[in-house]
Amino acid sequence: MRETFHQETLDALFDDARARSLFSTTFVVLDLETTGGAPDGGGITEIGAVKVRGGEELGEFATLVNPGERIPPYITVLTGITEAMVLPAPRLDSVLPAFLEFAKDAVWVAHNAPYDTGFLKAACAAHGYPWPKPLVLDTAALARRVLTRDEVPNHKLATLARWLGNGRQPCHRALDDARATVDVLHALIGRLGGHRVHTLGDALEFVKAISPTQRRKRHLAENLPNTPGVYVFRDGRDRPLYVGTSSAIATRVRSYFTASEKRARINTEMLAAAERVEAIECAHSLEAEVRELRLIAAHKPPYNRRSKFPERVVWLKLTDEAYPRLSIVRKLAADGGAYLGPFSSRRVAELAADGVHEVLPLRQCTQRLSTRRPSAACALAELGRCPAPCEHRVSPEEYTARAAAPFRAATGGNPGEVVRRLLTRMRSLSEARRYEEAAAMRGRLVAFLKASVRMQRLASFTALSEVVAARPAVDGGWELAVIRHGRLAAAGASPPRVHPRATLEALLATAETVRPGPGPVPCASPEETERVLAWLERPETRLVQMAAGWASPVDSAARWRELLTTAEAASSSVVRSGD
Repeated sequence: MRETFHQETLDALFDDARARSLFSTTFVVLDLETTGGAPDGGGITEIGAVKVRGGEELGEFATLVNPGERIPPYITVLTGITEAMVLPAPRLDSVLPAFLEFAKDAVWVAHNAPYDTGFLKAACAAHGYPWPKPLVLDTAALARRVLTRDEVPNHKLATLARWLGNGRQPCHRALDDARATVDVLHALIGRLGGHRVHTLGDALEFVKAISPTQRRKRHLAENLPNTPGVYVFRDGRDRPLYVGTSSAIATRVRSYFTASEKRARINTEMLAAAERVEAIECAHSLEAEVRELRLIAAHKPPYNRRSKFPERVVWLKLTDEAYPRLSIVRKLAADGGAYLGPFSSRRVAELAADGVHEVLPLRQCTQRLSTRRPSAACALAELGRCPAPCEHRVSPEEYTARAAAPFRAATGGNPGEVVRRLLTRMRSLSEARRYEEAAAMRGRLVAFLKASVRMQRLASFTALSEVVAARPAVDGGWELAVIRHGRLAAAGASPPRVHPRATLEALLATAETVRPGPGPVPCASPEETERVLAWLERPETRLVQMAAGWASPVDSAARWRELLTTAEAASSSVVRSGD
């Protein structure tokens, strides 16, 4: 074994290996000869490796290995390695540590690398050595990306060595093949500049199957801050195409130009139309999430699927009439009506309404009824499904007590009466072996109870005129947030080793003024308020100050949360089994 040494700088010792230029990266180009079997911890007959950096060869490693098994005749014909040659050679358990030390901290390179690294990984496992998890560059895969079929007939090592005009040719001996692979590697690196591949990370990603659009537009990820915030892909007319958020903007945007991006509409259509990426730095992750939601709602980018239409949520309203009924509305109003929601779609609201109509004798007709003049009854009255207030068979007071009051109680505090009636109905259907109807009743229960839990949770929080909270930051400072009526009014961060009070006072002085509205979430979208709640409910978040007490009724919908979780899990399992 012959090796020369090179003194690294301190910067090179601590930097990111993927960020190094290909010129300054240390490669160990290796090749194995084996008995031809599957990787099982043995079977290696020869190891050859060459360490290179910047076009200069720093050292070589070569040894025969006694595999401890017979070498098949066709392997001897192919490689020229006989059993007599390997009999005096060292066993793999004594060779392996020396090779691992030689290749330590370098990038491994091989032609058809999975074959060679597979044998070495199995050998490490068999002999008790930890796998070093090296970065691996495959010259065969790299050649397939750089060279076309018009240039070379195939991508075998011998073909590439001849086509590239190398003086060294492979001959199925480990060190000679490793030397030939070095020349192929250098020739391929020379071609990478034209593809704007200059660093090791670029080369590793270039080998992967990324689209031509991703490769052509990867410069859009340059010069972005690696801080928490929002990124916006914009087209040539500066229109937002896609809005996203990340705790590290630069890292996240770079991922759009790698093989990890699997969404076809993103890595072809959206990237093809994108001309620049705008970065909006934020104080912390909560501010980034809220800004993302607001930008998506304001611009409705074509390649965002979620959160685009917060205005499309609907509510189930108990109308303010002598004989109230349920109505699906889009907005809350201070009109004395009882509201349940928000629901993400009209279909879910109708499901919850069906559950309420199943157990409460609320009328389902839409006309306004007079307390003085009766009107004609509908078919539901004839079937006994409605108390027929239209014909004055029931007084307004009795109707309110039997039908309207339980629903109003469910929206304001205790949904227990409605929930228990739905459970009773569901059990009776199940006992009668009407399982499909029981499953449909369970779906109505889930829609109703989920809306009750959600609305009461939002209502108790949005009633607070101001909440100030802090969360420890990763760097040792504090993430600060001022929330008013469920809306993020200000966000900031105090630096490490500095008391956060000064930053907090500045945030309070400049925070957005938020006035209360008629319902649980009139000051922000339900999704924004729930993101803020999730941030506040983290164990490490601390409440600094509040304008008033934060509480929910003791008999609120939250006490049915365990039932809701069980019912949702049952519904999901039925859907999966049906698929």
